[in-house]
Amino acid sequence: MAGCEAKKVCVTGAGGFVASWLVKLLLSKGYIVHGTVRQPGNQKYDHLLKLERASENLTLFKADLLSYESLCSAIVGCSAVFHVASPVPSTTVPNPEVEVIEPAVKGTQNVLEACREAKVERVVFVSSIAAIFMNPNLPTDKVIDESCWSDKEYCRKTQNWYCFSKTEAEEQALDFAKRTALDVVTICPSYVLGPILQSTTVNASSLVLLKILKGCESLENKHRWIVDVRDVADAILLAYEKLEAEGRYLCTSHPIMTKDLVEKLKSIYPNYNYPTTFVEVDDFTRLSSEKLQKLGWRYRPLEETLIDSVESYKEAGILESK
Repeated sequence: MAGCEAKKVCVTGAGGFVASWLVKLLLSKGYIVHGTVRQPGNQKYDHLLKLERASENLTLFKADLLSYESLCSAIVGCSAVFHVASPVPSTTVPNPEVEVIEPAVKGTQNVLEACREAKVERVVFVSSIAAIFMNPNLPTDKVIDESCWSDKEYCRKTQNWYCFSKTEAEEQALDFAKRTALDVVTICPSYVLGPILQSTTVNASSLVLLKILKGCESLENKHRWIVDVRDVADAILLAYEKLEAEGRYLCTSHPIMTKDLVEKLKSIYPNYNYPTTFVEVDDFTRLSSEKLQKLGWRYRPLEETLIDSVESYKEAGILESK
């Protein structure tokens, strides 16, 4: 997908954490961007309109994942579609089928159908590590990579609705590609941190970091694989621009235990009220982004991600300066 002059692309769920950084990156590279949002005039999307080149190269479209027609209007004429939109519940949901699964699965079907109809060059579907590692049958000595899939029945049994929705949606996306010859590449990020662009809403992964900084009684000392949101945006664009990109790509960079993460934050920001009690859990996993790195992907140091995250929270007024 060489040469981006005047190339028109679509980003679904453009106001989200990852999608906002992707829109910023695309605009900086000279792309004309169609962003789908629920209500274009809402102030929660003001951060997009303030991005460099947004005034001339960004158009926000009102679209609903469950409305095929609204998606078509945003996708028509686009060379690529980056399907980022998907519900990420930060609390328990009363009706997971309606609130999580249907928008993720049916929404993906609608996006893909609209892409096929519009003859889009390539679709990059942003999945999640949630579609890879939630499987009790994975050998503990195995390095988890793109060949691994979450067990959907196990996800249902344990009520991991986000994991189920991402697994089902990604499976259907790749199956759709096989059936229709639509070019689909998927990116599966791990735990995404980094500075926020949006100031009126806080994404689920940032809430976890804020919980650590604001103090909580105890935390599970589990293995976390962190990746910077800006590096995820780079990976998504790389998956479009590199002709040889195909299939799935696991996108992760830094493994760290929760207790070690707290200690690292303490060494940089010593004055916050950090948790002191940790519950040990048997949760060691080994992940590999070798396939993505072979495509040319690189990632930044963990310290940079943590510092930029915290500073952005303070600037947004959601974390007290100490």
